[in-house]
Amino acid sequence: MEQGNNLDKIAYRKLIAWQKADELAFQIYRATKNFPSEEKFGLVSQMRRATVSVAANIAEGYTRNSKKDKVHFYNIAVGSLTEIEYYLDFSFRLAYISNEQHQLLVKLREEVGRLLNGLAKGTKSKWQGIRDEEQGTRSKGQGTNTESRIKKQGTRMSLLFFLVSCSMFLVSASAAQAVTLYFSPSSGSHAVGTTFSVSVYVSSADQAMNAASGVISFPSDKLEVASLSKTGSIFSLWVQEPSFSNSAGTVNFEGIVLNPGFTGANGKAIAITFRAKAAGNAPLTFSSGSALANDGKGTNILASLETASFSLGIAEPVAPEAETPPEAETPPAVVGTPAAPQVSSPTHPDPNKWYAVNDAKFTWSLSSGVTGVRLLVGRIANAVPTVTYIPAVNSRELPDLADGIWYFSVRLKNNAGWGSVSHFRFQIDTQPPEPFTIKFIDGKETKNPKPTVVFDTTDSLSGVDYYKIKIGEGDFFTETPKIVENNPYTLPLQAPGKRNILVQAFDRAGNYAVATEEFVIKSLDAPIITEYPKELASGEILIIKGFAYPNSQVVIWLQKEKDEPQSQIVKADDGGNFTFVAEEKLKDGIYKLWAEVIDARGARSKPTEKTTIAVEQPAILKIGTRAVTIFAVIVPLVALIILLLALIWYGWHKFSSFRKKIRKETKEAEQALHQAFNALKEETEKRVAELDGKPDLSEREKKVCNSLKKAL
Repeated sequence: MEQGNNLDKIAYRKLIAWQKADELAFQIYRATKNFPSEEKFGLVSQMRRATVSVAANIAEGYTRNSKKDKVHFYNIAVGSLTEIEYYLDFSFRLAYISNEQHQLLVKLREEVGRLLNGLAKGTKSKWQGIRDEEQGTRSKGQGTNTESRIKKQGTRMSLLFFLVSCSMFLVSASAAQAVTLYFSPSSGSHAVGTTFSVSVYVSSADQAMNAASGVISFPSDKLEVASLSKTGSIFSLWVQEPSFSNSAGTVNFEGIVLNPGFTGANGKAIAITFRAKAAGNAPLTFSSGSALANDGKGTNILASLETASFSLGIAEPVAPEAETPPEAETPPAVVGTPAAPQVSSPTHPDPNKWYAVNDAKFTWSLSSGVTGVRLLVGRIANAVPTVTYIPAVNSRELPDLADGIWYFSVRLKNNAGWGSVSHFRFQIDTQPPEPFTIKFIDGKETKNPKPTVVFDTTDSLSGVDYYKIKIGEGDFFTETPKIVENNPYTLPLQAPGKRNILVQAFDRAGNYAVATEEFVIKSLDAPIITEYPKELASGEILIIKGFAYPNSQVVIWLQKEKDEPQSQIVKADDGGNFTFVAEEKLKDGIYKLWAEVIDARGARSKPTEKTTIAVEQPAILKIGTRAVTIFAVIVPLVALIILLLALIWYGWHKFSSFRKKIRKETKEAEQALHQAFNALKEETEKRVAELDGKPDLSEREKKVCNSLKKAL
């Protein structure tokens, strides 16, 4: 078939029909992620195959130079669109998708159909014009001989009959040579504890295959999957990443081969690395499978599912200290010989556990009469000890042992001979699990608040025991090994922002490997508030309107000045519109308002810008309130002034009365004093007169008399 040039191969991405078909594929992949697990190989597989076929065939047809080829591929795309229409209706009836999802996908499918029909009709009209022109040219050169035309028509009819017969034969042959899924190698022998690889191949010799899927069953008591590999696979697109469950004993795969599909005998699907756990026969079978033709109809052309079988045995003995004899059974003890000793190990106490210590120590008790001991360390469980210690010892240290399952055997001897053998199993694993990476299914930047990750790893010996996970600044939390068996793993709900994830994979011996990765949870678009009051009268109901994602939850936040913010949740309708009505009337004050949105997955948006709302009383009430306020201030002030004046008057009155009283008492005292002085003066004058009349006064008496006269 002719191919277009490189420019044409790139230009198909500019086709609106291809762009819409690509968007349809993306939306259907997203919608089918939430389908029940039992639909993995049913509706999920068929819907994803059909939707990928639409975009792929548009691209393939556009790059063809032949008009006929273009129309052929466009018609295949139209057929796939018809399939999608039925699958969408059926999924809606089963309630796998919501009414909103169904309407969105149907509308998108119809849009792709209109664009694709226009593209196909335009191509057909050009092709038909070319055919008509060629037919007209041929008509001009034809003769008018009726007999010649009849002969030619007869020849054409014979040729047509022959071609139809050949076609029927070829169709029968093609049906007989349909697709086979098989294993390679299909048989083999392997030792317990070792790993081996088995690949799954597809054989489709005569018919192009578009997709294949299968569920492989294996005995979980004898085998476990160590890893899966897609290297060299014919599948370029995976409906779901290959996965396995060691508890259920299954491996799942489902891949798609883009146009022109796969034709051949040895198409590799996946490679599986198994680890042998126990001896016995381990069959591999397909519990289910399918192979779809690249015919635009999804015809299942699977003809057969082959099987494989592997023989698992015990490993050959390895004895670091002495060669292990070929006999595997302990010889019977002679009567009177020592019983098998009770062996214990301080370094490896539990035979069923793995230890990351390769220096082992063992102890046992020596009964009376024991004269010798035989020891052996090796890989065989029932080996007979051969290394003799005389005199007998009751402990042994074994340094620097290799990893793996070991057996320490002890046998005691007395005068009656060698007794029974005691076997102690111990397991060593000093190596961490294989290095691994963390892969984000939705990409490292996503709006999904619960991103899906894959962090497969294996441990070739003891096996992965559990995972410890740390996200951002949070604490470590532990997940069981079921994470490995049921990858991919969905992280807990994450808030928007950038953070790191750290995963530690621990094996059963306590060794661990670490992987880290950075991821970003993008926030949703913030809701848009279209109506809100900048001012609100006290006692009025606050009403806010806006729009966000359809059927999402909108959280409205209100904060009064320095109070704690209060929230209320409203739900947006199918069109994304929401109306918020406050549960309580707002009191006077200044409020801050903002909003954020939460979708059904728990994804959040950043908050909107904060808006201010002033809540005040009506003007009339404000005047009355102010009057009351002024009156309430003035009345106490006037009363206080009156009280002060009364106190001043009362004080002045008391002071005046006291002053008058003092004056009166002072005057009375003054009068009494005057009277006393007058009386004293009279008495003194009288005495002076008496003295003055005496002639015989002494000089001293004369001086006193003169002094009294001066004083008077």
